Amino acid sequence: MTSVSCVRLAFAAAIAAPILALSPARADVVVHIDKSSQRMAVSVDGARRYNWPVSTGRRGYGTPSGVFRPQMLARRWYSKKYYNSPMPHSIFFHRGFAIHGTYELTRLGGPASHGCVRLHPSHAAMLYGLVERNGRGGTRIEITN
Repeated sequence: MTSVSCVRLAFAAAIAAPILALSPARADVVVHIDKSSQRMAVSVDGARRYNWPVSTGRRGYGTPSGVFRPQMLARRWYSKKYYNSPMPHSIFFHRGFAIHGTYELTRLGGPASHGCVRLHPSHAAMLYGLVERNGRGGTRIEITN
C-alpha cells in the first residue's frame, strides 16, 4: 500500500468515526401481553413506555402463550381467513397470529378475537413504528396468561 493510500484510509476513518458515534443504538423492545388483564405493556431498554388495553382470543380461539419474535410486518393487511377483515399495522409473531389495530374499539379490554392481539389503531401504529425502527431482532413479544 502506498503512503497516499494510507493517508486516504486514515482520513476516511477519521471522518467516519464521529458519524458512527452519532448513530442511534438499537433499542431492546419488549412487548408484554397479559391475557388475564387484557393489557399490553411496552418497554424500551428496560423502561416502561406504554400500557394499553387489548383484546386477545375469545373462547374457542386462544391466543398462544410464550415468547416470540416478530416474523413479518405489514402496514396494511386483510385477513384471508376471516371475511377480509382489516388488520392495520400487523406484526405477525407466530404462524397466522398477529398484533394489529382494530376498529372494534368497544371490544378492547376483553377477549374478542380469533386469536390475534388487537389494539387501538393509533397504538398499533405507534408499536409498528417502534418495531420497524428497532428491528425484528431487537423486539421480544411475551404473552402470558
